[in-house]
Amino acid sequence: MLSLVVLISGGGSNLLALLEAAEDAEFPARVLAVGADRPADGFDHAERFGVPTFSVAMSNYADRDEWGDAMLEQIQVWQPDLVILSGFMKLLPPRVIAALSPNLVNTHPAYLPEFPGAHGVRDALAAGVTETGASVIVVDNGVDSGPIISQERVPVFAGDTESGLHERIKPVERRLLIQAVLDIANSHIDLKELS
Repeated sequence: MLSLVVLISGGGSNLLALLEAAEDAEFPARVLAVGADRPADGFDHAERFGVPTFSVAMSNYADRDEWGDAMLEQIQVWQPDLVILSGFMKLLPPRVIAALSPNLVNTHPAYLPEFPGAHGVRDALAAGVTETGASVIVVDNGVDSGPIISQERVPVFAGDTESGLHERIKPVERRLLIQAVLDIANSHIDLKELS
């Protein structure tokens, strides 16, 4: 059974999909804890499923490295097999990535390497592309630059708004994440080989 810690910053729609999937006794992964860098609405999902939560606010620390060390300490309490950044909007310091790598994955609402960064959906619309996508990657020290686990295209329609397009990308992102967790748990994907 693959054990997971999920880090979020907002509503946690991918987290909810994982929690729902894990309710199936056949699903080979369980969420042990949910962490965030601020009070997050997604904690409501964790609490509903009886999953512990923790929050490590950057404002409580002198710098990013100190914050990262505190976040890593909270994660390591649970000794997870895999850490998932799911809508987690802070860059982890290099030593945190080194400590967790390669068992650290991220979801992104674009077809990487296209449109990395915090505004992937907005950037796709601004570029006038006819398709974007969703990706699941191994986290490295760059911004959305790690090895790609899986990805899928999503069309951009005339008249799409940022929120409307993002809502169409989210279900694809959730499906890719759940499949990636399944494939990692069932040894169909070896993160060490990807990294």
